[in-house]
Amino acid sequence: MKGRVLVAGFATRHVAQSAARAGYEVCAVDHFCDQDLVWCTKDWEKFLSLEDLPGAIDRICSRHHFDYFVPTSGAETLPPPVPLLGTPAHDSARFLDKLDTQHFFESLEVPVPRLLPAGEYPAMVKPRCGAGGWRNAMIRSDAEMAAWKELYGDVPHIRQELVRGIPASVCCITDGSRALAITANEQILRGSGESAYGFSGSVTPFVHPGGREMIALAERIAAASGCRGTIGIDFVVGKSGPVAIEVNPRFQGTVDTVEMACGCSLFDLHAGACFGQMPEQRPEPREVAVRSILFADRDRKVSADLSKFREFVADIPWPGTVFEKDRALVSVYGRGPTRDAALAMLDKHISTVRQYMR
Repeated sequence: MKGRVLVAGFATRHVAQSAARAGYEVCAVDHFCDQDLVWCTKDWEKFLSLEDLPGAIDRICSRHHFDYFVPTSGAETLPPPVPLLGTPAHDSARFLDKLDTQHFFESLEVPVPRLLPAGEYPAMVKPRCGAGGWRNAMIRSDAEMAAWKELYGDVPHIRQELVRGIPASVCCITDGSRALAITANEQILRGSGESAYGFSGSVTPFVHPGGREMIALAERIAAASGCRGTIGIDFVVGKSGPVAIEVNPRFQGTVDTVEMACGCSLFDLHAGACFGQMPEQRPEPREVAVRSILFADRDRKVSADLSKFREFVADIPWPGTVFEKDRALVSVYGRGPTRDAALAMLDKHISTVRQYMR
């Protein structure tokens, strides 16, 4: 055993699995505590809202001694109860604010969407704080802007010019001053409804004429960020090239497809970088991997035990779990020698899973 790790945040399954496969003993504090999180952890604590997260961390720390603390979404700025394996809170905080991130990109002279004044449309409107893109929206008029505020409250937000292209990201490893891109990933977004720009999966690797430029930009951004370990840089890749969108100062939702496609351990790479040990070269993808998050089309109860499909399903709910409409149900995977082959396998697996979710 390499050490005992506490992984804490809103969703931790992807990080806990990576750490367990890398040879660490893992405990987790998580909002969902799905079956496959429990399978790979020694102990776990569940919490309902982020206000409850510090108390859940205190409870699990009262039961175990930990060597390292790894925060995921929602825990990035919490004081670490044991040595931190990741980005310090003051560095994470800058990238949890989209306006601060915008200014950071501008200071590096990285291509970034232009900030728009009130009344100029169309505009991509985003809360300054928040992850996953669930409240981001394209707004075309004052009336739509008023409706957005009515739905989400008049929260601090930014308004950016609309950039058309393919949503993508680069998974980077950084030790605080050096950075290496591990893979480029295509991001899958919901595409419709109130959460049209919410993250719902990834394809790794992302092969595109603008990929080389995007990777170079990502390495420059990551090296200047002050972050530690694995981080993600989000882009939109359009006709004029990649445009930087966000920095995720933590493990990303693309962990699964990165590890499947490249056969690497992101947790080992993350830990090494936190100790100043950078990989000499990026791993070569061996295949294409795709993850798709399925969402509830209505309020429903998942009565079937989906653990029988654990080879191509993750975030497996406990039988009898009730989901409200639009909540994430389960993740499904596909893989193959090409993007088309991986997507075809994904479709086959989704069809299989849906038979048990009526």
